[in-house]
Amino acid sequence: MYIQRTIENKIKGVLNRKEIIAVVGARQVGKTTTIHHILDSLLNKKINKLSFDDITTKSLFEEDIESFIELHVKNYDILFIDEIQYVKESGKILKFIYDTQKIKIIVSGSSATELSIQSIKHLVGRVFIFTLYPFSFEEYLRAEKPDLLDVYMLGNYKQTITKELNKHKQSFILYGGYPAVVLEKDTRIKEEILRNIYNTHLLREIRDLLHLAENDKLVKLLKILVLQTGNIINYTDLSQETGFSQPTLKKYLTILEQTFICQRVKPFFTNKKKELVKNPKIYFIDFGFRNACLNNFSTQRTDVGMVQEQFVFTEFLKKDMQLKFWQTKSKAEVDFIIEKNNKQYPLEIKTMLTKAKTTRSFMNFLQEYKPEKSFILSDELETIITKQKQQIRFKPVVKINKLIEELNA
Repeated sequence: MYIQRTIENKIKGVLNRKEIIAVVGARQVGKTTTIHHILDSLLNKKINKLSFDDITTKSLFEEDIESFIELHVKNYDILFIDEIQYVKESGKILKFIYDTQKIKIIVSGSSATELSIQSIKHLVGRVFIFTLYPFSFEEYLRAEKPDLLDVYMLGNYKQTITKELNKHKQSFILYGGYPAVVLEKDTRIKEEILRNIYNTHLLREIRDLLHLAENDKLVKLLKILVLQTGNIINYTDLSQETGFSQPTLKKYLTILEQTFICQRVKPFFTNKKKELVKNPKIYFIDFGFRNACLNNFSTQRTDVGMVQEQFVFTEFLKKDMQLKFWQTKSKAEVDFIIEKNNKQYPLEIKTMLTKAKTTRSFMNFLQEYKPEKSFILSDELETIITKQKQQIRFKPVVKINKLIEELNA
């Protein structure tokens, strides 16, 4: 069963251009399936699909590019190479093909490391990079509850639909958005798939990239990060807890980002004397993976507020929108700051709100920066209030798609 991905239209929009298309993302998020689906619709094109899982094909690409071109490039309109991360100097070789052959090249890989560090210096101006994440909530509904999707996308529904969507959100934040997990109905098998993904990331990818002989320290680091989700990272404390030096720790966190496990969120500031400027917060990209790190798929949780924050963070991330957070040295804090067109919009995340109310920290930000728009998201409350001559919008968190749409308008 194929579920349409939001990224498809972006990829199709550049298919007729010369530039290489690179699709990166974690293992098992559907990169190969999505690209095959797009290519299979191109009935008038001669397409060659390869994978560098095949050692013979990979070796030919690395050691004899002229023969590779004769066998796999000439007489084709499109060349698709999967698992490009297995070739360390892929950028230089892809540049040669790009500059000498008339063919559209599409590549995919489960790590951004090679593309971001090694290849980009060779491919500047020659590549479009797209990141495919696990399902967004919209894609989850397309798979799990398609009859609700149109109502969700319109966003003008009332409390009854909000409650229904919240029920589906609870499942989404328990098992996450990996396609195989979403499409599996048996919860025990869902958990087993997630454990396999977790082990694959550790054993096949992250540990190899970090050149670690054993998993113990990496497992410990991930578990500590899981428990600190939504909190500001203290590198000194984290270094002491894991046994990694601070430079090594920061390097490893970068690898965890490049392999799409977690993401650091930077602080927003304009006044270095009053506001935090250095240490980031940490969020995981997929709920299921995070719960697999903890080996905890219980529906009875004590981290409800943090989970709500992570839901908002990941929905913005999957729409290619970066968030920051705001905190002063006197501890005033706003969960997220959205920066768009040189403007800042504060975004506070709550769980159950029965009436419209704000925090002193939120009002401090409004007083300091006087944003055009400000938002407080919770489970169900939807209203608008005015404080200090500024409008504050309360929305259900499941209407985040309409909020993002509004900000992008």
